[in-house]
Amino acid sequence: MAEIVFGGNAGSTSAEPPAERRRRQGASQQELLVGETRGGERHHGELREGEVIVEEEELNLKYGAHHVIKLFTPVTMCMAVVVATISSITYYTEKGTYLVYTPFHEETDDAGTLAWQALANAGIMLGVIAVMTGLLVLAYKYRCTKLIHCWLFMSSLMLLFLFSYLYLAEVLKAYNLPMDYITLAVVIWNFGMVGMISIYWKAPLFLQQAYLIFISALMALIFIKYLPDWTTWAVLAVISLWDLFAVLAPFGPLRILVETAQERNEQIFPSLIYSSGMVYALVGMADTEREEEEGPVAPRRQGRTGSAGGEERGERESSGGGGQRSRGETRQEGGEDARDGFSDTWVRENTERSRERAVRAGAGPRSGVVTELVEEDEEDKGVKLGLGDFIFYSILVGKASSYGDWNTTLACFVAILIGLCLTLVFLALFRRALPALPISIAFGLMFYFLTKEIVTPFCDALSSKQIFI
Repeated sequence: MAEIVFGGNAGSTSAEPPAERRRRQGASQQELLVGETRGGERHHGELREGEVIVEEEELNLKYGAHHVIKLFTPVTMCMAVVVATISSITYYTEKGTYLVYTPFHEETDDAGTLAWQALANAGIMLGVIAVMTGLLVLAYKYRCTKLIHCWLFMSSLMLLFLFSYLYLAEVLKAYNLPMDYITLAVVIWNFGMVGMISIYWKAPLFLQQAYLIFISALMALIFIKYLPDWTTWAVLAVISLWDLFAVLAPFGPLRILVETAQERNEQIFPSLIYSSGMVYALVGMADTEREEEEGPVAPRRQGRTGSAGGEERGERESSGGGGQRSRGETRQEGGEDARDGFSDTWVRENTERSRERAVRAGAGPRSGVVTELVEEDEEDKGVKLGLGDFIFYSILVGKASSYGDWNTTLACFVAILIGLCLTLVFLALFRRALPALPISIAFGLMFYFLTKEIVTPFCDALSSKQIFI
């Protein structure tokens, strides 16, 4: 409007020559066209931002649903291994030996005595877990990484060799399968070494996930065998409350651990976390050689049409023969890169961060830059779930199956999956680390006792009177 008003004022001047008047009118029209072009660009940019927001919401919904299924599968497999073992091998349901952390063995029928003994055992177990978690967080905060790695390495070593041997021996005994000790030693050695390499070094994602699921199932079986009956239910209840405090409280140990790892841009220890996305990504020699010649490039995401990564942009710039491109092309490419999440700022920040990590690791400033970029991008994909969640989910379902009632077992299984789904919904809403135990364990305990006290007697009464619904 200012240019229009300015043109009108110029036309009302009587002493101005016609040539000067035409020149001013042409300039004002040109400014008007420029203003309309800028306004159209702003309008187009707003439309594009709206389209990007809608597209991101659709991708988040699709991506979240995809990873819900990706977490349902390993959780189901872990619980299925525990239930199948409990149903077929009596070794893990035999009582008589208990953990040193449970001094009260519940050898009475008095309800009050059972209650306080179970709560006392659960309190002692919770104290041990809190102390060990606090020591882990302190060691990580003060960069005692060698101590942590030795601790986790020895734990995995015992699980993959000693407890795997005990498990295999009981399976062979239960199914009456013969095997000599030499063959057994070779099998355990190979199984354990492949597991250690898969967890602490590099291996196919499926193999690493399989070993983490087996370790979780093995730990669940150990707790089911060596915990008294009512102590198991009390431990499940108190550990859910502890998980709520440890993750959400300002001074919760698990929250401090996650925030410290994010500040340092480090991945939490692979033997403690199950990831539904890729953990390792290897880059070919051709990409490395091109990176040395052209500089680091942003990785391209798969499954997106019309995306232009940094590599494609570099190729277009190098093939342009030094000519200048129009602003429209630059804005279009910048919009495509921003839509993909790989802007120039992203590339610079991640390049510097990767170089710092390479320098800290003792490598050269340029070695492994592309590998780090791809690894960070792939590691950020997927939902991460602690192995402790797998263990306590499996303890609940396995303990329910140890009584031989399939109604309660299926009810607990469904309740855990419903709770996990709700947790993932809250994770998508709040976009922060959330405890995975409270909702699932609360639903599982509620479904177990309701099914055991109401549904099962009702079904038995209907069956005894031959009433079918």
